[in-house]
Formats: sequence, C-alpha cells, structure tokens
Amino acid sequence: MVVDGGHTSTSEKIIGHIEKHYHGPGTIIGHVVLSHADDDHARGLIDVVNHFKVHNLWMNRPWLFASETLSSFHQNYTLDGLVDYMRKKHPYLVELEDIASDKGIAIHDAFQGSQVGNFLILAPSRSRYISLIPDLDKTPQSYAEKRGFIKAALDSITEAVGGVAEKWGIETLSNDPPATSASNETSIVQLGTFAEGTVLLTGDVGPEGLTEAADYAQAIGILKPPKLVQIPHHGSRRNVTPAVLDRWLGTRAATDERRGSAFCSVGSNAPDYPRKVVSNAFIRRGFKVLTTLKYAALHHQRGMADRGWITAEPVAFADIVEDYS
Repeated sequence: MVVDGGHTSTSEKIIGHIEKHYHGPGTIIGHVVLSHADDDHARGLIDVVNHFKVHNLWMNRPWLFASETLSSFHQNYTLDGLVDYMRKKHPYLVELEDIASDKGIAIHDAFQGSQVGNFLILAPSRSRYISLIPDLDKTPQSYAEKRGFIKAALDSITEAVGGVAEKWGIETLSNDPPATSASNETSIVQLGTFAEGTVLLTGDVGPEGLTEAADYAQAIGILKPPKLVQIPHHGSRRNVTPAVLDRWLGTRAATDERRGSAFCSVGSNAPDYPRKVVSNAFIRRGFKVLTTLKYAALHHQRGMADRGWITAEPVAFADIVEDYS
C-alpha cells in the first residue's frame, strides 16, 4: 500500500525505496491511495502507478459529482462545461485516471466505510466531500458562503509575531483556529489495524474531518488512541484543536506516560514545522513526536528486515511556542 506521492521529483525516491526493500522491479502494489487532490500529494504518484503493477487506485475525483454540485454555480455552467472545467484544473488526476484505464487498474472512490487492505476509511463521508466541492480552489467561484476558506489561503503565510510560554498544564492551541482549505478538509482519514495496534493516517485534514472521523469511529466502537498517528498538514496550527486531539489521543497524560508515536512530514525548507504549539499538544497527550526534517523514514513494524535505520530523536517539549496575536 502506497499513500500519497509528493511532488513529481519524489517519485524516483518512492520507486527506489520499494524496489530496494520489497520485491524489486516486480513488486506488486495492492493499493495506491491519494489522500486528496493537492499537487504536492498527487503528482509523485503518476510515475509510481506507471512503473509498478497496481491492483487498486483510491482517489476522489470532483467532476464525478458535478451533477450534484451544479446548482452551486447558479447556471453559469452546463453539466458538461463544469466537468470539463474541473478536469482541466486537475490534469494530474486525469493522468492517473488514464494510466489506470490503460493498465486495467480498478479506480475506487475513497469514502467513509471503505476497506483498503488493513485500513478503514473514516472520513470523508460522501455527503461531506460533495458539500466541500464548491469551496475547492480548483472549482469555479460559487455564490455559496465560503465558510472562511478564502481567508485561509492568505492567512497561511502569517508568521508568528513572538513567543508565548506554555507549561505541561497550560495549552495555547486554539479550539477555533483559522480554517484550513476546503481541499485539505477533503483528505482521507484512514485507520489501519495491525497486531501491534492501530495506525491513523490523516493527510492534510483539518478539525472538521478529524471530528467526522472520530464520530464514525466512535459509532462503530473503534475510537481509541492509535499506536501511530500522522500529524496532519506538516504540523500546521490550523489542522488540530485541543478538543479533537482529546477525542483521538486522550486528555493530558502524566509526563512519563507513553501512549504512542506521532510522525510529521516536514520539508527540508520548513524548519519551523511542526509548529511548537502543535508538537506540544501531541507530547502532552503521551505521543512521542518525530519529524522527517532530519530523517527520511520514521517508523517500521517489528519483524521487518533490517534496513539500516537508526533511532530518530524525538521533538522536545517547548517552553515557548508561537504567538500569532
């Protein structure tokens, strides 16, 4: 199973890693999952899907739901015109679709309740995904209320203006952060079940999607702290809140209590991520935080072949965190 592919340049590293550590060029991939349609998650999958034999491709394509969102654009588009617009704005999804068609790879919608190997998709539900389509930056401007998503694009470049003190019992992470983008909120949240515990993968999802995922997990009796959790969206302060973390990870732990590990994908040009206020929130709830800033790989299952990996140094609890006031 391969989840997301980064930028186009990332595909060579993914292909090399799979061929080195699995079954060589003849490796068969059971499932390729695209968490959401942003370029920096999708483009790297094109060469991966082209290179390997793949059985299943999971991705959500907004144009498939054009008939259900057409009314949001107040008759400015015909159905065919809206489909054409969306496909032109998502050329990398169209290319993945074409490759899958040529190679006979089954393409599946990735909605709540779908089973993908060991993983169960908890969010988005089909209805919530469709409700987000008019707010996507790669769909036409709608007349609907944007729910703060437009401001999110501008606020994403906001820098911290200083620092504020935090202690173990004092948390400054907001329960009402600026909204993340609608595209991020379409991210697939999936929970994998393994012998050693569960693994929660989150893509770039925000509080809305994490809450929907928790509601669904609770309804079917599987809501509990995971053994391993992905910190959403590189550790942005927009994507998690104390309330949703309490539901997924539990409330504040004792300083020496370990409930699991949290990993955060961070680019080499983004040393300020994860935000300290976010890493503190995970550490405070008993999760060791690891990032890819210095390490290429962060976790492996016991029993896997030795790949020459070393133990990563966890992020330390910060006494001073970012202040955006």
